[in-house]
Amino acid sequence: MPRALPIIVAAALVVCAAILWLTRTFTFYFDEWTFITAAPDWTLASYFQPHNEHPSILFRLVYGALLNIVGLRSYLPYMALLVLAHAANVVLLFELVRRRSGDLVGMAAALLLLLLGAGWEDLLWAFQMAWLASVAFGLGALLALQNPRRTALAAGLLAVSLGFSGIGIPFAVAATVQLVLARGRRRDLWWFVPVGVALAVWYVAFGRFGNHPNPQPTPGNVLVDPLYALWGLSQSLAGVIGEGGWIGAALLAAAVAALAWAWWRHGADAFAVGVAAGLVAFYLVTGLTRAQLGLQQGGASRYTYVGAVLWLVLLADAARSLPWRGTWRPALVAILFLAGFNSAVLLFEFTVAKTAQMERAVADLQALAAERGDPCLDRSGNADLLVMPQVTPPLYYRAVDRYGDPVAGLAVRDRADFEAARANLRKAGC
Repeated sequence: MPRALPIIVAAALVVCAAILWLTRTFTFYFDEWTFITAAPDWTLASYFQPHNEHPSILFRLVYGALLNIVGLRSYLPYMALLVLAHAANVVLLFELVRRRSGDLVGMAAALLLLLLGAGWEDLLWAFQMAWLASVAFGLGALLALQNPRRTALAAGLLAVSLGFSGIGIPFAVAATVQLVLARGRRRDLWWFVPVGVALAVWYVAFGRFGNHPNPQPTPGNVLVDPLYALWGLSQSLAGVIGEGGWIGAALLAAAVAALAWAWWRHGADAFAVGVAAGLVAFYLVTGLTRAQLGLQQGGASRYTYVGAVLWLVLLADAARSLPWRGTWRPALVAILFLAGFNSAVLLFEFTVAKTAQMERAVADLQALAAERGDPCLDRSGNADLLVMPQVTPPLYYRAVDRYGDPVAGLAVRDRADFEAARANLRKAGC
């Protein structure tokens, strides 16, 4: 289909424009304030500090540039970079899949990712641009690796992916396993050595001091890690069709059976095995630092997006054997439509829910502005521990003085949360 790529690009632009419009009232939230309030004090060493456990060198560079160029007055530029990364992922996924499974399978995979409602957290929060950038450069690396002459480019793209976040790790695993198994390409692994050494040096010097969630990970995580990974794998697979819960277990069993059948019939090539290894490694590595939060946490929306990308690449091989012609075609198109529609509805529902949460965040920021000159202001207080636990009045006022006020001129719409935040910011009995 000569028009397949333009169709995917057009669809990506339309959906991403719709996301931008639906999120036009959103503002800065939660972890974003960790960066915003600390940015005035950043030094060269700060760029190498992990965010949680993730390397964030390039992400800090991008976020710092945004703060100094557009400031805090508008959230739109931040969301624009997020949806741009999502659009890039859709197009790159299409290109990667079409080269192995044809245009129709590539279009199906790209459209399922484009409307991935189960991955809403990565599509509605600008701070997740780091993860989506890692996915984009990771997909680019896998795409470049298909040409033996572009191994050096693939290694460079993996380095950039890891420079944005640890989400580059599953793509690094996929690429490494592919080269190990591919005949005549093991020597190409030398291109990846500098990337691995750089990551190891970063971890020893900075990464191992990253913050972990509360409660802290324990050695017991190793015992429950396999179950954590299985749950995460099932939920990311279910998320492809806009579902979740225990239906994911049945889908996981079906997917494993489909892959086993396809590999038995046609053989498992190095690329497919590498992607499978990267997918499993993603959840196993995540579980080592997150399993103490409960097995269900493996199905978090932000992980579902990453897992779904790898699942779509992996299942494309099995999809090559589907009967895309004759009377089967309308049935398969109908299934694809229902899955996409279900995901789109889910994405819209989460957008509505997130809009309400953002009204609360705006009210909290407005309360901070209203209390600035109040002698009863508690300078160590928090407007809202749920929405912005990192923000204290001095840090907030310093940030808005430098980068601009995100709620200047906006009318208070959530009066109840506004008054509650003001009460939280005032000294007791004052």
